[in-house]
Amino acid sequence: MRKIKAFLLTSLDGYFEGEKAWEIDWHNVDEEFNELAMKQLDAADYLVFGRATFQGMAGYWPTDEAVKNDNEVASRMNGTPEIVVSRTLEDADVTWANSRLVRDAKDLAALKAESGKDLLVLGSSVLTTALMEQGLLDELGIMVNPVILGAGNSLSSSAKRRIALKLLGTRQFRNGNVLLTYEPRAVSL
Repeated sequence: MRKIKAFLLTSLDGYFEGEKAWEIDWHNVDEEFNELAMKQLDAADYLVFGRATFQGMAGYWPTDEAVKNDNEVASRMNGTPEIVVSRTLEDADVTWANSRLVRDAKDLAALKAESGKDLLVLGSSVLTTALMEQGLLDELGIMVNPVILGAGNSLSSSAKRRIALKLLGTRQFRNGNVLLTYEPRAVSL
């Protein structure tokens, strides 16, 4: 049985992006971060995205710029099959190589039940929250960047209720990032 794991970056004050969509110039990325990214990508059979994150990722990773800037990560991002969870996209909108569309997060349960490597949700805070609320997410990784934005889009603004988390581990990075790894609890508070 596979696990569904999510990985998101946030500011210290809990924003995954600034006030504008894809305002992520504050992400604190270096070689140590990329080593973690490659390890996560190597442990996944599928990359899973919500609509907005999928569109942003599909607009960047297949480009010459991405390959030039980070060939190893781009190779993994482009070589791993992608799943986009969306009720609004049409099949024709799903143009990233190896990508497919599912209409509901619950559709991931069948893939989770199969044997194989993990399903890795990258970004996609709304999808991540929905997976936690449905009891489908096994692990949540939050990379806290050492920056305060003051405003932006909150990591958990789509939550319909409290979600209890059990801390599994912490890791401090040389650049000031801190990775917090949690297991969502089955029962909400």
